[in-house]
Amino acid sequence: MKWYLKVVRDNYANFSGRARRKEYWMFFLLNMIFIYALAFISGALVAVTESSAFMIIYAAYAFGVLIPSIAVSVRRMHDVGKSGWYLLIPIYSFILAVTEGDKGSNQYGEDPKAENAVEIEEIGKPQVEA
Repeated sequence: MKWYLKVVRDNYANFSGRARRKEYWMFFLLNMIFIYALAFISGALVAVTESSAFMIIYAAYAFGVLIPSIAVSVRRMHDVGKSGWYLLIPIYSFILAVTEGDKGSNQYGEDPKAENAVEIEEIGKPQVEA
C-alpha cells in the first residue's frame, strides 16, 4: 500500500524523474484491485436499485487516478532511459515496463534503487509531531 500512496500522494502529477519496477507494478496491482472492486460494487448496486447514480463512484475514482497512472508510467519509461512518449507503443511499452531500469544515473535522474529504503518505509507511517 505504501507504493500506491507514494504515487497518489507524493507524486500525483510528477512526470519527471524515474520510477522503479516495484513502484510501477505495485501501483498497477492495487489500482486494478480498486477498479474491479468499485466496478463490482457499483454494478451490484445498479442492479439492485436500477439507478446508475452509483456508477459515479467508479467514474470519480477512475478519473481521479488517471493523472497519477500516466505519471508513474512516464517515470517508468524514464527508468529504462526512454521518453514517456514510448507509452503510445503498446507492446514495446509493456516490454519496457518489465525491463530492469538503467543502473546509476541517466538523463532523467538518479537511480531510484539507490535511494534510501527508509524513505519508502516512512510513507505508510502516521506522522507524529513532538
